[in-house]
Amino acid sequence: MAFEGLSSRLQEITRKIRGKARITEGDLKEMLREVKLALLEADVNYKIVKEFIESIREKALGQDVLKSLTPGQQVVKIVKDELVELLGGTESKVNFTPNPPTIIMLVGLQGSGKTTTAGKLANLFRKQGKKPLLVACDVYRPAAIKQLQVVGKQLNIPVYANETSKDVVHIARQALSVAMSKLNDVVILDTAGRLHIDEELMDELKRLKTGIKPHEILLVVDSMTGQDAVNVAEKFNSNVGIDGVVLTKLDGDTRGGAALSVKKVTGKPIKFAATGEKLNDIEVFHPERMAGRILGMGDILSVIEKAEESFDQEQAEKLEKQLRKKEFDLDDYLTQIRQIKKMGSFSSLLKLIPGMNQLKDVKIDDKEFVRIEAIICSMTKEEKRDVRLLNGSRRQRIAKRKWNICARNKQIHKIV
Repeated sequence: MAFEGLSSRLQEITRKIRGKARITEGDLKEMLREVKLALLEADVNYKIVKEFIESIREKALGQDVLKSLTPGQQVVKIVKDELVELLGGTESKVNFTPNPPTIIMLVGLQGSGKTTTAGKLANLFRKQGKKPLLVACDVYRPAAIKQLQVVGKQLNIPVYANETSKDVVHIARQALSVAMSKLNDVVILDTAGRLHIDEELMDELKRLKTGIKPHEILLVVDSMTGQDAVNVAEKFNSNVGIDGVVLTKLDGDTRGGAALSVKKVTGKPIKFAATGEKLNDIEVFHPERMAGRILGMGDILSVIEKAEESFDQEQAEKLEKQLRKKEFDLDDYLTQIRQIKKMGSFSSLLKLIPGMNQLKDVKIDDKEFVRIEAIICSMTKEEKRDVRLLNGSRRQRIAKRKWNICARNKQIHKIV
């Protein structure tokens, strides 16, 4: 998971100092040395680490922290505040124009995840009440148009493509005409990438920028590439000019150096973070919440938002009444499991709850819930209502049906 290595190191450091009743300059020096090593190991730019450490030192020594009643907590607060500032300070939103459609142009290297990100953003904007249109402007990569069309079909979001033209400016203008006629208020351009930055790529993006005048240019960066991601961001910003960054594959980067460096180096905010492979695994980047996660303070606000998005209010009220009347059965339990699964994996949700990441021995295998679903689906209505009916022969029947369901699900997963 994102920042896993850095998070565990920083949590260990802050845990040591948090409860101290007295902190000396020597203690502070030792803590800052460990923080410095943790950040460097997380692949954060050396100059940024140096500035970060110096800022903490100045504030810790300049606010009479060492003489305060709770010096440990004061230092931890300073570390968090500096981490928030390093990540961007405040949430940076997409600027939707009052005269639609809002044009969002995605740029980035080949393989960074632009096409999937286009679908994820379209899905996110639709949840916000927008009517997005995806536009295939990658006319070079084999099957790029087809890939975007598949993503659009999965989400039931329209895709505009012109497979006969190689002029991306012409394609984008045609797409804008379609968007206006169909009342699409957000147009997302999925542009071409290269395996490396070259003059041809930059020239095409500049032509598209001049010809279409997008309201937002978002750079899609693969966070797994570490410091290379920061270098890419710097080059795209100086050549094309970007308004923000979308970090992909953040769930796979245990170090997180790209996220901690990109804002400081480019001056452009991280606007979104892709946290998984599914098309709903993207979230608005909140610096304060992310800093809280890194330091093990949890992120309850994100849990609440996920719950509000995933849970059906009427269904929740119905379950509450059933619980009060003691009429809660396995069908109701299954409904709750499925609603929680919409929020993400159980293991990822636990990491958002303060203190839970300190329980190292607690390991949750999400596959276990798939087996539980299969078991419940293999039972009759009567058995779900009253488990006391489950004798030996019934259990044997359920076990056989459960095995068939699990085997079928694995086969479907392989096909998909």
